[in-house]
Amino acid sequence: MENTKGYALITGASSGIGYELAKLFAKDQYNLIIVGRNQAELESKAAEFRQNGVDVISIEKDLFNREEVFQLCEEVSSRNLLVDVLVNDAGQGVYGLFKDNDIKRELKIIDLNIGALTILTKHFLKEMVSRNQGKILNLASIASTTPGPWQAVYHGTKAYVLSITEAIREEIKDTEVTITALLPGPVDTDFFNKADMQSSRIVQDKSSLSDPADVAKDGYDALMSGTDKIVSGFKNKVTVAMSNITPDTTVAHMMNEMQKPVEE
Repeated sequence: MENTKGYALITGASSGIGYELAKLFAKDQYNLIIVGRNQAELESKAAEFRQNGVDVISIEKDLFNREEVFQLCEEVSSRNLLVDVLVNDAGQGVYGLFKDNDIKRELKIIDLNIGALTILTKHFLKEMVSRNQGKILNLASIASTTPGPWQAVYHGTKAYVLSITEAIREEIKDTEVTITALLPGPVDTDFFNKADMQSSRIVQDKSSLSDPADVAKDGYDALMSGTDKIVSGFKNKVTVAMSNITPDTTVAHMMNEMQKPVEE
């Protein structure tokens, strides 16, 4: 297939924000490399994206596994695929008190949210800088700006994502490569099921959850304009602004009240 815009490589493209982003890229005639753990699910989404007349390559990899992340980089390189855009969407959380949560599960989440993102960003950033062209979108969160009782590790990983994105942006400011952080608030996706978080107060209030399509559009527009970061949604912008001028202890208490189980 004629490659007019190169490829957008998107992790977590089979559901949620990643899926909505993939739809936007396909509509805008980007070819896609979609990555996930379920090949059948990937192929189903690939068939849908191909209806836009673009090439779609699905690659089954478990990004919790560091070796498979490196294998992904090697496979893309061995197939001579030009990645114009990297979207690090895949991420997961775990709900509960830090002292009670399974450390092995938390370490796997760190491997995914931090390890995989770091490996993929470094690999494709090098290629983009050598060409002096490319874009990277990293999924941070408004969680990156606040302490997160009941989701301590998740908030910590997202703080890393925001920090490294802003640091890299400064390092590459004299190139034509851009890197953007997308900071949504709670979104109506399968994230909360995977995190075993259905008992949380913040999830019980469905009106507080954003539409993933709206979040994806905000992120896509920010990426294409080269914006450094975008907080998706007016309410979330207010939340971040308030947290910036509120003592961390107070913010932590507020987050504890929002995120603790409804029966607490």
